[in-house]
Amino acid sequence: MTELTDTNRDSGEPRSFPTDMSVAGIREWFVCEVLPLEPILMQYLHHNWRNRSDLADLRQEIYVRACEAAQKEIPGNTKAFLLATARNYLIDRMRQQRVVSIETAADMDDLGIALDEPGADRVLIAREELRRLQIALDQLAPRCREAFVLGRIEGLSRREIAARMGISESTVRQHLMQGMRVLADLLNGSSPDPRNPA
Repeated sequence: MTELTDTNRDSGEPRSFPTDMSVAGIREWFVCEVLPLEPILMQYLHHNWRNRSDLADLRQEIYVRACEAAQKEIPGNTKAFLLATARNYLIDRMRQQRVVSIETAADMDDLGIALDEPGADRVLIAREELRRLQIALDQLAPRCREAFVLGRIEGLSRREIAARMGISESTVRQHLMQGMRVLADLLNGSSPDPRNPA
């Protein structure tokens, strides 16, 4: 098995990750290298995207793209890779949000097309994604689930979560990372055991 060497953020010593794109290798890379870059990623998104209510969703989509790319090859420079992934995703989103001309909109009105209603296929996909998310959340320990929902779904900061739950910020961080591990496992198709972090 080939290994990719990187520098351990805590000790400064070299650390190796398997590059066989196994679920365990991708999970370890994601937890150890991608999640610690979240403040940098959020700062980048905050600086480059106008609608602040989209930021949490953008972050999750970028994580999905990063994990999908890691299935082919774990990048050597995670920070550069994550920011490039974010940039490319924002470009794609901007392309999708192009303004439709008035003439085209008028033609669609004449055809009786409901522009605001998603198609049946999109509704089914969204329901399946919500079902998978609920399954993953249900597998978390109650306190971990509460912290994860407050942070990732309601958008509270670690400090706000800690105050609301009466725990330390470091415990909040552990709960959030554990929740992300479960979701990363789900994304990669394995069966996570959230009560046994590894």
